[in-house]
Amino acid sequence: MAMAQGALQSCSVAFGVSGGNFAGLASSGARISSVSFRGGAPVLSSPLTTVRRENLRRREGGRGGSVKVQREVAVSSVTIEAALGVEKKGVADSKVNGVPSAKHGAVGEAQVPSMEVDAVTEAELKENGFRSTRRTKLVCTIGPATCAPEQLEALAMGGMNVARLNMCHGTRDWHKQVIRNVRSLNSEKGYSVAIMMDTEGSEIHMGDFNGAPSVKAEDGQEWIFTVRTLESLPERTTTVNYDGFAEDVRVGDELLVDGGMVRFEVIEKIGPDVKCKCTDPGLLLPRANLTMWREGRLVRDLNAMLPTISSKDWIDIDFGIAEGVDFIAVSFVKTSEVIKHLKSYINARAPNDSIGVFAKIESSDSLKNVEDIIRVSDGAMVARGDLGAQIPLEQVPSVQQGIVNLCRELNKPVIVASQLLESMIEYPTPTRAEVADVSEAVRQRADALMLSGESAMGLFPEKALSVLRTVSLRMEEWCRENKQHASDRLPELSSALNDRISESICSSAAQMANRLGADAIFVYTRRGYMASLLSRARPDCPIFAFTDTKSMRQRLNLQWGLIPFRLDFSGDMESNLRRTFALLKARGMMKKGDLIVAVSDISTSDFMQSIQVRRIP
Repeated sequence: MAMAQGALQSCSVAFGVSGGNFAGLASSGARISSVSFRGGAPVLSSPLTTVRRENLRRREGGRGGSVKVQREVAVSSVTIEAALGVEKKGVADSKVNGVPSAKHGAVGEAQVPSMEVDAVTEAELKENGFRSTRRTKLVCTIGPATCAPEQLEALAMGGMNVARLNMCHGTRDWHKQVIRNVRSLNSEKGYSVAIMMDTEGSEIHMGDFNGAPSVKAEDGQEWIFTVRTLESLPERTTTVNYDGFAEDVRVGDELLVDGGMVRFEVIEKIGPDVKCKCTDPGLLLPRANLTMWREGRLVRDLNAMLPTISSKDWIDIDFGIAEGVDFIAVSFVKTSEVIKHLKSYINARAPNDSIGVFAKIESSDSLKNVEDIIRVSDGAMVARGDLGAQIPLEQVPSVQQGIVNLCRELNKPVIVASQLLESMIEYPTPTRAEVADVSEAVRQRADALMLSGESAMGLFPEKALSVLRTVSLRMEEWCRENKQHASDRLPELSSALNDRISESICSSAAQMANRLGADAIFVYTRRGYMASLLSRARPDCPIFAFTDTKSMRQRLNLQWGLIPFRLDFSGDMESNLRRTFALLKARGMMKKGDLIVAVSDISTSDFMQSIQVRRIP
């Protein structure tokens, strides 16, 4: 019988909420302390401890008898009593294909409600502890190489947090089946993979290649780019979706395919056809983006005439809403008005669903309005491939750093995407330069990294994901060891008092956790706001984000450092903490002596937010 032992002690430490000195707590041992906010004013607590005897009865599983247990429990007059040790009923670690199931039996005689957490994360916590968890999230584009259930499960096992569907490729029926496969993994095997739908956008792009997944363009080859509609394409011919292409392009112009992965020079115009010569060979993918350069400058007038969201995109967006995707990424965003319009459209059609709208920053037009765009979006993606085709290459690294920093300042998750491990489309190991590129994105503290062709149609999708995971873990560890971000200073997000209180609490909780060497931060939230504020602070320890809805749990899955749980809430933090401790201990995810910093914004009776420090009994 595993019963909680000993007494929780109280401490009397007064501290400020914004960067106060927490040194007094560090040496206090097993203690409880709290600071609460009421009406904007901090109320510092010095709880008195009373000791009482409790007679506890519980059944021994399968024996039919009962055991009388006496113990002393220290009950804080301000915080909560010690989490009760509970009998585990039917909590044998069930496994599906070697993965611990997220569905366990009831805990204790009170039938404590179950708690949902990703199966891979649970296994890592049990085996390696809190500090082993990866903070940077991983996004995988799903394609022919990874669409089958067993392939998706391999990616989920490898650490995929979000499955991305690129609407440039595949039919809606194909995408629907992928969504079904991901949902089945989540419900049947305990994973927590979110789904992102990426719109095609209305930029100029090539067509398909008679169903081929790719075609190689060799140096010096002549190709025909045509605006004609052809049932079958002749060899070395591709269609272009822009009817005015043959009229607007000029001899001598340079065509960049897929952000410059392949280059052509225009050598002749023949009616609706444009003859080009390959100057930089490479792999041509179906529906790859096309950009045109003339005399060393981007020809922007052609794309400027096209809408950001095409008629096809709107149909795809309706499809995404109907399928309940977690995120929609909008391609080639030019202004913030596009994002506002889309969010209004989504809210009108799915008022009870939570779909995050991400703006893809991938054009020079996006950069002109980047701050306004990110402010109204739910997150951003730095699509470096297309972006690198529209700005000088040497500017891409500084632009990436600037967007990552801006997103963190504005409390928006950011994904670094495109060509992270491009060579692994064909080869089983990355170049050392690619590894350095991934490390730099992690060092910049981007929320997520994304695989594109590497996972969609590459030969080694699982190995590519493994590289992202191991490099991220090592770089995060190095940053913590060397205190690379100890001096980070973030601006205030809002002038509203309630928001400033939340910011102060989360900033202080992160500082406290770092100074005390806490094992984890717990946050109880319905809207996800305080969880995102804690993620923004980038503490050294992982953040356990408890929410009571599936949709919010999926949304939180993309933010740095958050481990989202779904848990039914009671009306007060006292009960929530007690139940959480019992469930986590019963499932082997935490142990006696773990130090936890806890915050919450779910109080229903009064506007009260607090920081609490708990040593698990």
